[in-house]
Amino acid sequence: MTLHIQKSFDHNKGLWNIAPQGEVDISTAPVLRSCIDEAFNEENGNIILDFDQLRYMDSTGLGVIIGAYSRMKEKGYSIVLKNPRKNILKLLQITNLDRVLCAELYE
Repeated sequence: MTLHIQKSFDHNKGLWNIAPQGEVDISTAPVLRSCIDEAFNEENGNIILDFDQLRYMDSTGLGVIIGAYSRMKEKGYSIVLKNPRKNILKLLQITNLDRVLCAELYE
């Protein structure tokens, strides 16, 4: 299983755009965690995770997102998921994290 991640920092908005592509599972979740942590340590700012090209995420990936959310919230920042596919949205809905991480779906 493969995971590629594109990331960029928008200096005007003070936020990271991180776009994982592929699959986040037990073997690739550490890559996502490392990318999020490195980005935030490089430049503090809110994070948008664009899941448009993410085909699959298991509970390990969900744990990475929850951990990042907690660490960022403690420091006054947020993490938001955009464009989750139906299978990933279902995982988020089962855990009620869709309302926290994908609030724009309910506005």
